[in-house]
Amino acid sequence: MAKSKSGKKLMNMVYGLGAAVVIVGALFKIMHWPFGNEMLIIGLLTEAAVFVVSAFESVDEDLDWSLVYPELAGGQSKGGKKEAPKDAEGLLSQKLDNMLKEAKIDGELMASLGSSIRNFEGAAKEISPTVEAMNSTKKYSEEMALAAAQMESLNSLYKVQVESSSRQAEINEQVTANAGKLKEQMESLATNLSSLNGVYGGMLSAMSK
Repeated sequence: MAKSKSGKKLMNMVYGLGAAVVIVGALFKIMHWPFGNEMLIIGLLTEAAVFVVSAFESVDEDLDWSLVYPELAGGQSKGGKKEAPKDAEGLLSQKLDNMLKEAKIDGELMASLGSSIRNFEGAAKEISPTVEAMNSTKKYSEEMALAAAQMESLNSLYKVQVESSSRQAEINEQVTANAGKLKEQMESLATNLSSLNGVYGGMLSAMSK
């Protein structure tokens, strides 16, 4: 066994080193480095020698697993007898019966289990309307909450419009007051201009005499 492992290790080293020489030779050739042709020739010769050596390598024998697992050799046991399917089914049924007896599962218990399942089904049917009512109540609550949120939004919008109207009324009042003041100032300016024209007229008349 030791020689076999050492031989496999040696062959792996030969394969690896041979491939490395080929790769280095190809690299020299591709890069056009000096001695590229020579390196490629050496690499190819080395790889050819590796393949020649591998041709004489011994082939590993496959393990006969049927010696350990007779089922792999046609389902035969160590004694050479096959177990009949009917016997296997009877043995399985017997084991199942024993397990049921050990767990104390009998016909009465199964009947009680069936009755419990039917009672649970009836209770589930009775609960169903209650669940539907709860879902309806939940949906109504969600709709009411949505309506309240919309009302709050409308109130906020109305408040903004009222504030805008108040500000617009104040602006109109200010414009009206300013218009009145402007009118008074224009009338005063017209009076002053009339008086000034009278003064200039008198001065012109006095100068012409």
